[in-house]
Amino acid sequence: MSHIVLDKSLNLFDFSILFKPIFEKSPLIKINDLYIDTRGTNALLSTVVIDKSHHEFFIQIITNKNKTTIRLFTMTDPIMTESVKRSLAILCLEIQKFYPEMHVIKSNLWEYLKLISYHE
Repeated sequence: MSHIVLDKSLNLFDFSILFKPIFEKSPLIKINDLYIDTRGTNALLSTVVIDKSHHEFFIQIITNKNKTTIRLFTMTDPIMTESVKRSLAILCLEIQKFYPEMHVIKSNLWEYLKLISYHE
């Protein structure tokens, strides 16, 4: 499963205040709403990707005291297209924009992280 692990805990309540919907035009990637559990350890972000097909799914952020993981929510597991993988990397870079002290320590999406950060 595609995932990105950051080396620090993310305060999801603080991030929810900073978070603004993400929109890319081509291919279409929209990361809209952020839903947080009452403990503040899990969040779901509603995501729509339209490339050669239409995908609606949730990206999950799981955080504990040592790390934060970004991955696809397994109950909405979409077909793994390039654009779906890109949406995870975009969210990671958005988190790092607000929290530059957080670094990726593990991932199977390195090429997407490098490609996006190179173009921005």
